Amino acid sequence: MLKFFSSPILVFSSAIVLRVVLFFYGLWQDANSPMKYTDIDYYVFTDAARFTARGYSPYDRETYRYTPLLAWMLLPTTWSATWFSFGKVLFAIGDIVAGWLIVLVLQASSKMSTERALKFASIWLLNPMVATISTRGSSEGLLGVMVIALLWAIMKKRIYVAGLLLGLGVHFKIYPFIYAPSIIWWLDDEQVGSRKSGSSTKTDIVSQIKNFCNGSRIKITVTSLLTFIILNTLMYSIYGWPFLQHTYLHHVTRLDHRHNFSPYNTLLYLNSSAPGTSLIPLESVAFIPQLFLSAFALPLMLAKKDLPSTMLAQTFAFVSFNKVCTSQYFLWYMVFLPFYLPNSSLLARKYLGIAAASLWVAAQALWLQQGFELEFLGKSTFVPGLWLASILFFLTNIWILGIIVSDVGSGPRPLRVK
Repeated sequence: MLKFFSSPILVFSSAIVLRVVLFFYGLWQDANSPMKYTDIDYYVFTDAARFTARGYSPYDRETYRYTPLLAWMLLPTTWSATWFSFGKVLFAIGDIVAGWLIVLVLQASSKMSTERALKFASIWLLNPMVATISTRGSSEGLLGVMVIALLWAIMKKRIYVAGLLLGLGVHFKIYPFIYAPSIIWWLDDEQVGSRKSGSSTKTDIVSQIKNFCNGSRIKITVTSLLTFIILNTLMYSIYGWPFLQHTYLHHVTRLDHRHNFSPYNTLLYLNSSAPGTSLIPLESVAFIPQLFLSAFALPLMLAKKDLPSTMLAQTFAFVSFNKVCTSQYFLWYMVFLPFYLPNSSLLARKYLGIAAASLWVAAQALWLQQGFELEFLGKSTFVPGLWLASILFFLTNIWILGIIVSDVGSGPRPLRVK
């Protein structure tokens, strides 16, 4: 086993083989089983690509709620039946590239040896859940590449590259905007190595603002905003209002209660059956605690102590408090685990780590059992079964989030840009 992790070729080859096996198994299951391996979202993606290839809008495909960039990237799926699975291959490659970037960040920020970095990167690379989701046709692997490339660019002081990646990531999936406060807060003069010997120590408000607005913060803010604006202007000029409605505005008023682990699940179901009758617009109010934690409180408390682990805490909070929480969203925070776990109490205190992992899996299993009865057996399990399972999973996530925040807050690990 030690020899295995000392060889990048062995680790990455194993990661590729895992995805190849799952890919071909998926083709077999789709052809021979009534329960399909391919994610329903993949059919939405490829249908949108087909509309685009014929000169129409990807939003002519009902339920397509993504940037047109994704449909453009999947145009090869329209060439022939042989190319239909091109997107799955692309997403799986994204997994591998994200894993390679994880190794680079671990080596740069934590001064890890290659062997140790590969061990922790394998949490992502050799994770069957990650491999299954990408080979089923979920695009989360591409997000993994974007956010880890963003982190790598920050660690390497590639501020303009980081700005481009941040703007692209927010355009692609919205949620990476939560990383902007952490990154900007972390990029003080000390971190970027630009503190001058005679720098001002005045405490008046004007001096404080001048000290805060250093070159790196201005560069990443302007670059990311310009990238986001240019991409959105381009897409709006081509597709008009449907682009804004389906890519962004839809998510503000979204009522999605299917395959949803969120504690809001049952309330969203009740609201969807009688829209407009609730005095409080739950689908919009749900953002308040979610954004307060992920985009304000956690960055302010933790970012200067450990940026990668803060990004994990932010993403974990964002997903846990989101009004829609599906299995694919778990990958958003799992990609950050290799940066947090090496010095975490979850590894230092093995029983705590085992308990956290066991509860996380068990709570999901309970929810899935209730969901199976609802979806396949036709039983109405929304109350109390599914709702109680959602509450248990939420409480489990809150407990784990508390551990993460405590670890990052009490154990600062200074990071210096190389």
